[in-house]
Amino acid sequence: MSDAHSIFRRATTTARDLLEQVRHDLSAERAFTGIAAEFTTALRDGNKAIICGNGGSMCDAMHFAEELTGRFRDDRPALAAIALADPSHLSCVANDFGYEQVFARGVEALGRPGDVLAVLSTSGRSPNIAAAIRAARQRGMKTVALLGQGGGPVAGSCDHEFIAPGTTSDRIQEVHMMFLHALVEAVEAALFPPRA
Repeated sequence: MSDAHSIFRRATTTARDLLEQVRHDLSAERAFTGIAAEFTTALRDGNKAIICGNGGSMCDAMHFAEELTGRFRDDRPALAAIALADPSHLSCVANDFGYEQVFARGVEALGRPGDVLAVLSTSGRSPNIAAAIRAARQRGMKTVALLGQGGGPVAGSCDHEFIAPGTTSDRIQEVHMMFLHALVEAVEAALFPPRA
């Protein structure tokens, strides 16, 4: 068996096993239900979702936001969401206030009571994620965390959290993306039920 073949088999087997863990985890199902309800309520009431993460998690935050503002599977009205991913904002705040504040300043600028902040972190150890959560709480926002590796210091600091199984960032991010895709589907089903 070639190295590429064995890597492919190992990667797909690990990904399958992690999704099976999530599928049979009642706490994950409860977390999903609570998070879906939080997003549905906020968006139904005219509020917005603000999403942030570092590195690959920032890419996932942008992906999640565009599926809310744009299109997931079917046409429907746009939903208010923004990922804190503007490079000019990030570099300005990092330069002037330190990288720990890049998301908190965005939350301070854009967050309002009734909005939802969703943070994505495969480790839960990022100081800028913790600072964003504190800023959101100060503004009366609801907070949601998608974490990994046990949740780190961020665990327990949000209104709702989902801690993905897995030991590496790549596999955790794959579980997060499945969770986010299902979340968009659940929000759409609640806000735009099919006509009989």
